[in-house]
Amino acid sequence: MVENQNQLYDYFEINQNPKNSYKNGQKIIIGSFWTNKQRKGNSIHEISYRACFKPQLPNYFLLKYSKIGNIVLDPFAGRGTTTIESALLGRIPISNDINPISKILTEPRLAPPTYEAIYERLSDINFDLSERAEIDLSMFYDKQTEAEIVSLKKYLASRKEEGKEDYIDKWIRMVATNRLTGHSKSFFSVYTLPPNQSATQEEQIRINERLKQTPEYRDVKKIILKKSKSLLKDITPSIRERLFRISKYAMFLEEDSRNLKSLANNYIDLTITSPPFINLVDYAKDNWLRLWFNGYDYKELKGMITILKKLEDWSTFIEETLKELYRVTKTGGYVAFEVGETKHADLSEIVYNKGLKVGFKHLLTYINVQKFTKTSHIWGVSNNKKGTNTNRIVVFQKG
Repeated sequence: MVENQNQLYDYFEINQNPKNSYKNGQKIIIGSFWTNKQRKGNSIHEISYRACFKPQLPNYFLLKYSKIGNIVLDPFAGRGTTTIESALLGRIPISNDINPISKILTEPRLAPPTYEAIYERLSDINFDLSERAEIDLSMFYDKQTEAEIVSLKKYLASRKEEGKEDYIDKWIRMVATNRLTGHSKSFFSVYTLPPNQSATQEEQIRINERLKQTPEYRDVKKIILKKSKSLLKDITPSIRERLFRISKYAMFLEEDSRNLKSLANNYIDLTITSPPFINLVDYAKDNWLRLWFNGYDYKELKGMITILKKLEDWSTFIEETLKELYRVTKTGGYVAFEVGETKHADLSEIVYNKGLKVGFKHLLTYINVQKFTKTSHIWGVSNNKKGTNTNRIVVFQKG
């Protein structure tokens, strides 16, 4: 477990030479806090999901604003970065996301099986090579690959329906969901969009025509084993035991962030989260193939997942979410609220004002500046032409 936490975060903060400033009453600190030297995250984090932050971000705030045994919430859990990092550091996580894919991708990583257990389970699953999906997937998969995917889909569904699904089945479901489509031979599909975004059938047909490609056979079991081995690389016996122990207390919710009805008043020690972007990401559409594999219809889910097209709607949504976070946060507890950048408004200033309005005390707004290097490109950071990338995290405390 983590020891001497104050010394650890003080070391990182002091050595970044941060600069302090004020803007309309908002205290701001600018530096390179959690991206310094690209500190490595645990391999268990390496699951792709649209618009997720790196594990170094929650790690920084977990060390600074919480202690072992604290309860940590992420109301927009996504791929579960805050949830997993909280458990790795001995905190008790509460993961909330209205998209069911979030739980599918997150829960199994709190109970990681051994590679040998995964291999044995996969060996016991029989694939019927005559199987076909009820929808046309020929633009993504070779016929044999499709048969293997459908066979696995039916196996997992039957295990769940019969009440026999265990942590090994959930792990296999998680990895298979993550490997459905991507842009290398480490995925089940022909070359397509990155794994955090599924192309539509029509889009994939155009991609195939443009690249003059046809789907080739991919060995589903082999790919699952390969990705499992990669994910488990940093999972020592002691880390596995810790995650299993924490998993008994963790919660996985699928509730509206504005009405976390499963959580009592004054319950949460720390929230670390990032809300939906403004009119940028359609999480249901991006995950339509993953939803299909897991027995969901993305069109039914589409109306449930919030897509905010106007700044005023986003502002109202943020205020209502912060009001709910104020309710569930313990007196003395903290909220670290990450927002990206936009050409049209300073979103951190909106969050700052809304937080004050609902009753929080503002402590500090962090602007983390990351310079692009070869290492940062490995991390997939390349969205700023000027060679820097920033995260803005507004930190509140409940008085």
